[in-house]
Amino acid sequence: MARVVSLFRHPIKGFTPESVESLTVQPDGRIAGDRVLAFRFADAIAPESRDGLDHWPKAKGLSLQDFPGLAALRTDYDDDRQRVRIEHEGSVLVEAGLDDSGRGELADAVTEFVLASPEGRRIRRPGRLPLVLVGDGVTSRFQDRARGYVSVHSRGSVDALSDSLGFGIDDRRFRSNVVIDDVAPWSELDWAGELSIGEVTFRTAGPIVRCLATHANPDTGVRDAKVLTTLTSAHGQDEPTLGRLLLPPQDPADASAPWVGGTISVGDEVRAH
Repeated sequence: MARVVSLFRHPIKGFTPESVESLTVQPDGRIAGDRVLAFRFADAIAPESRDGLDHWPKAKGLSLQDFPGLAALRTDYDDDRQRVRIEHEGSVLVEAGLDDSGRGELADAVTEFVLASPEGRRIRRPGRLPLVLVGDGVTSRFQDRARGYVSVHSRGSVDALSDSLGFGIDDRRFRSNVVIDDVAPWSELDWAGELSIGEVTFRTAGPIVRCLATHANPDTGVRDAKVLTTLTSAHGQDEPTLGRLLLPPQDPADASAPWVGGTISVGDEVRAH
């Protein structure tokens, strides 16, 4: 029986995921508390528009794709107090709230860290500094696509990739919300129609084409695994793909069939319809 074995949310785009026992799927199809904050470049603090929706391209802010060293930072977000703590190698780099003063402290500390990293030259490019911490700390909005979604992959696929690489890799590399087990490797790429996780039903959307973020070790930030070329060479993929997107089961414009989301938990059964 396919089942959920891990759940993650990522309060700050591109930073440490939080392993949790349950996640709330909102009526808009996004995970509560997931990607509610983001460090954006100075010239990209307002959203772009895509298909009539706000869109925040990850290339215009801090993300693991271009700044893998961010993975070495440990972050903690207190939803109730709206307070962020960021640590590096066991020491507190900064801890502050989301008022104007606190946002400035957080942005300054992260800027100093990135400038001292091997990717420091990237942040010095015109229009990038000063970094700005955007987001209200509540609204999930900084996914890679304008349309909100839940992301899922199977542990079997990660294990198959690990075998090809010759060493084990961690689920956290793939930044998914949901990890499932007890299914064949790559079977999630064949899903069609609707899928249920526990009592929540989704519509399966496109497979997830991966980027350089997956090369970064989620503990050290070092690019130590050639995930992209291994997916295309050893597994014969046209594009490096692992995992699937899940959306609400009905068209957002169809008000006759409201969807309220729900809660998914570790241990929930996963059923393809």
